[in-house]
Amino acid sequence: MHNPQVPETLEGWSVLHHMFRLNWPALGQLSASGREELAAEAVRCFENIRDGGTAFVHMLGHKADLMLIHFRKTFDDLSQVQLQFQQTRINHFVEMTTSYVSIVELGMYEMTSKIHQQLAARSLKPGSEEFERAFDDEMEQQKSRVMGRLFPEIPTRRYVCFYPMNKRRGEHKNWYREEFSRRGNMMLEHGIVGRHYSGRVTQIISGSIGFDDWEWGVDLFADDPLVFKKLIYEMRFDEASAVYAEFGPFYIGLQFDSRNFLALLEGRTPSLTA
Repeated sequence: MHNPQVPETLEGWSVLHHMFRLNWPALGQLSASGREELAAEAVRCFENIRDGGTAFVHMLGHKADLMLIHFRKTFDDLSQVQLQFQQTRINHFVEMTTSYVSIVELGMYEMTSKIHQQLAARSLKPGSEEFERAFDDEMEQQKSRVMGRLFPEIPTRRYVCFYPMNKRRGEHKNWYREEFSRRGNMMLEHGIVGRHYSGRVTQIISGSIGFDDWEWGVDLFADDPLVFKKLIYEMRFDEASAVYAEFGPFYIGLQFDSRNFLALLEGRTPSLTA
């Protein structure tokens, strides 16, 4: 049953973030050809993918050295790519520091309200078989219009920022107890801020309620890392963030072409171009 207080969501790629710390002393003991073989084997397990892709990111700071962001059709596909990587020899030279599981999500506050109004105008009662069928049909039409946002290609931008977040459910401030229209207006204000950065940053939002410890994961891709600071700082002032948002750890790094993985293993900053 479609609850008018619950905004509908559309889902796309299944997403798995893997963060690793490299064993630099062990890598340093390998010969040049040995490191080359490790890199080639690791990259091969991500080749010939029909649906999705994997982003390689060299991380800055102590939280990780390498982040792999896997976009696949299903959780079964994520399982396979995880197992494939774990079977390569590079797995003996890395330690996983953390991971994150989610699904690309598009929130539909405005559209949810509009569909309910349209079906009410047709005298369809919520909960009835006719209402549910008509609602599902309309959502399928909406999904066909936004497939590019649900199944995006990995942005070919140099800098990547990832962080998880929640909406507060505390004693005094509870996002989920606010009226639907008020939540919708706050998200509209939040979205307007983001649109000011259109063209400078590519954002991929993924839902993780029931999948991981936070409710959403946010991936930002840009050609200038300063954009992340400006965007997130400005968003802190809108009500949805200032009053209701809780943020997890932030991860920042440089995306690189997988064919340059060897450069990372040799202690050189890998480039985004092959």
